[in-house]
Amino acid sequence: MRQHKGKIIAAFLILCVLAAAYLWGGNYAGKDTPYQAETSSGTVMPSGSLSPESPEAAGTEGLAESPGDSGIKGETAETDTDKNTSQPDTAANPTEAEKPETSLPSQTGQRKDSSEGVTKGSASYSEEQGMILDTETGKDRYLTDPVPEGKPLPVEPQGVMLGDTAYTITLSVRCDTILDNMKLLDKEKEELVPEDGVIFPATEVTFYEGESVFNVLQREMKKAKIHMEFENTPMYNSAYIEGINNLYEFDVGELSGWMYKVNGWFPNYGASRYQLKQGDVVEWVYTCDLGRDVGGYYATGGE
Repeated sequence: MRQHKGKIIAAFLILCVLAAAYLWGGNYAGKDTPYQAETSSGTVMPSGSLSPESPEAAGTEGLAESPGDSGIKGETAETDTDKNTSQPDTAANPTEAEKPETSLPSQTGQRKDSSEGVTKGSASYSEEQGMILDTETGKDRYLTDPVPEGKPLPVEPQGVMLGDTAYTITLSVRCDTILDNMKLLDKEKEELVPEDGVIFPATEVTFYEGESVFNVLQREMKKAKIHMEFENTPMYNSAYIEGINNLYEFDVGELSGWMYKVNGWFPNYGASRYQLKQGDVVEWVYTCDLGRDVGGYYATGGE
């Protein structure tokens, strides 16, 4: 037995080495099994997961965290025409998702021409009058094109000091274009359209130094107990009139909505930025065809 002791020990050692080699080889091979995989960052991911660097994973990034867009804006206010409701009224309006992508340019400054096809905005005139235009876009910081020569430049409401001096203008609100398009109007709203299309007849009203077209419309509609809804649009630094007398934009088709003109001109910026002068004639009109039917098509970007 003793003479074979060395051989037995040698055989045992050989078996141990083979066993160790077998175990080591099995663990190394495990890296290529489908049960787990190691990413380039060194983290272990379950089989089937996408590497953060893979194109497939990049396409899914953020999907689980993206909140849904409900399309609901503001609070609901009363829409009874016998009450003053100048706050937003979402119950009578479609949601943002249902609306066309843009509102009427005549109230937001998104337009190419200045008025009824006569003259376009003048960059040189506008800059001489103090309008700061972007050299790349040709528009001001609120996306407004240059104004035509002789027309007033927009005045930012946050920089205006209102005074006590009283002046007068003539204000009117009409929707007579709807009379020729009643078939497009919801039956439930037909009674909201006056027989002559005049919601607020041409009336001499008071305004105070520094006030805008929007300021006066809001006050006079409240005094006359005529419903009005507006939405503040910081991008254009102005309020946008969505509905008057419960007649809203898009009520008579996707090209319908409210526009305003002063002394016969459709300004290419919002009503909050038009500072009034003594004797101005301000008209709010409802268009059913992007301004074509009221003489303001060029003001909405038409050629």
